[in-house]
This record gives sequence, C-alpha cells and structure tokens, in this order.
Amino acid sequence: MRILGTGSALPGLTVDNERLMEFLDTSDEWIRTRTGICSRQIMTDETLLQLAVRASEAALESAGLSAADIDYVLGSTVLADTITPSLACALQGALGVAGAALDINGACAGFVYALDVADAYLSSGKAKKMLVVCAESMSRIADWTDRATCVLFGDGAGAVVVGAGEGFLCSHLTSEGNAAPLNMYPNPGNSPFATVRQPATSLYMDGPEIYKFAVQHSVDDLRLVIEKAGLSPDGIDHYLLHQANRRIVEAVRVRFKQPEEKFPTNIEVRGNTSSASIPILLDELNRAGRLRAGETIAMSAFGAGLTTAACVIRWTGA
Repeated sequence: MRILGTGSALPGLTVDNERLMEFLDTSDEWIRTRTGICSRQIMTDETLLQLAVRASEAALESAGLSAADIDYVLGSTVLADTITPSLACALQGALGVAGAALDINGACAGFVYALDVADAYLSSGKAKKMLVVCAESMSRIADWTDRATCVLFGDGAGAVVVGAGEGFLCSHLTSEGNAAPLNMYPNPGNSPFATVRQPATSLYMDGPEIYKFAVQHSVDDLRLVIEKAGLSPDGIDHYLLHQANRRIVEAVRVRFKQPEEKFPTNIEVRGNTSSASIPILLDELNRAGRLRAGETIAMSAFGAGLTTAACVIRWTGA
C-alpha cells in the first residue's frame, strides 16, 4: 500500500482559549501549560459529512484521481451524523463512488487501524484504490461544563487515497478491552422489556490514567514497529503522533532522544480531533512541502477501547 494523495477540512469557527474563559473556570495559561492547545475549530452549521466530503475531494485532487477511480470507501469516526447509515455510506453517496463502504471505530487510533485494513484489502487484490476518511465531531460528545476535558477537543476531517504499492512497511495494533478510563454511553432507548438502562453520558476521560497509558504504549509500539521495519529511531524522518496533548508528544520525543523537528505538531491550533488528527497533520505537512519521496514516517495513536496502533510507512510522494 502507498499513499497517493492527502486532504483535510476544518469547520469555519475557530475558538481560542479566551473564548472558553467566557463560560468555564479556566485560563489561557492553564490550558496551554497542561495541553499545549491555544485554539481549536468547532462545528456550528456544518455537518460531519460536509467536512468529510471536502477532505475527500482534496485528497482525490492531490492524487490526480476522481471518485470514479475509487472502489472502496473506509471511514473512521466515533460519532457520525447518523448512527446508521455509516459515514462511509453517506460519503460514498455524496461523492458518487461505486463499490463498498464501511466504517470502523478504533477511537483516536482509527486512522492507523484504517491504514492496516486498507493494506490488507489492497494486498489481497480485493480493492485497487481506496479512500480512507477520518471525520470527527468531538464537540458533539464533550461535556462543555467540564473544563478538564472540553478544552482538549476540536472537530475536523482528514483523508488519504491509497493504492497498491510497497509504502506500508509494518504495523502493530493492540486493544485491552477496558472501558473504565475513557467512555461514552448512548441513549438507551425506550424498550418496555429492558430491565437495566445505562443513562446516556458525554465523553468521560480519566486524564492521568490515559496520560500514563499513552506515553508508555506510544513508546513501546513505536519501538516495536521501528525494529520490525529494520530501522533505528534515528532512521525515522518524521514521527506523527496522535495530537492528544503536547506533553504526551514531548514525553515520547524525549524517550527517543530525537530533535523537535522530527515530531511535528498542530495540536496548538487544532486541538484533539480524535482519529482525524494524524491525517490532518499529514496533509498539512504534505501541502507545506515538508515530506520528500523516500522518507520514513512512524505513526502512533491511542484511544478508547483501550486501543493503540503504530505503523511505519515510506513516503512515495503525493
């Protein structure tokens, strides 16, 4: 598998930390020192599908392809505009793609999970060109009265077009089946036969527990895939980590004794966009001309589940 094109899309409204101070007991200094975040984009009148369409069209243009060239749409999201049909099906219809469409939910690790799934389809010949889209509306599931969590999140979509090739060097996926530190429960419905109903909740996160989990697993997973790829940490040109917290990224960088320029970030102006964070960052780097053919990119992400995912790719140019 190799990446043929990248794209991203963001809502029109940018909310800085000062804006949050209008209704939260917080400060710009408090948020920046604990997370590295200064602003984020938040959906107002946009739908998630609209963001996904814009990101997809940008990725197709980047790849020099059209929707007619795509035979599989793979979506990643925590919460689409509808529970069913899936985001991928809605996107397929909006773009006019002929072929299959499927959503996965690997939470914030969804992009690397989706790349792994895409690699399997392309390697087996079951697909020739796939559109992978991560679109997240975290503002719709955050508790906007909880200053510890709502300040973290932003909305957005990132997309890649992938085709057959030798760019996907290796991957490593894990899950622990532990919902306690990071979860959200949906509307339980009104079945007259239900004897137990878990009330609907906003997103809950045990910040300290997730921080420890994220740093340790990011380091362990990256070491594993770098070794599997036959490389050393110094031999990786770019480390793209899930943009959850600047302190997590920095802790991993220090463990690997790598320079800051190898660990690009956009969390300062995007916030945590869940599974969309890595593809948005990838697209921004690509469009800024910071990726060169032949360079190696290590990706690592973690999320609810608890899930983790890491991979190493060789950039072939997009």
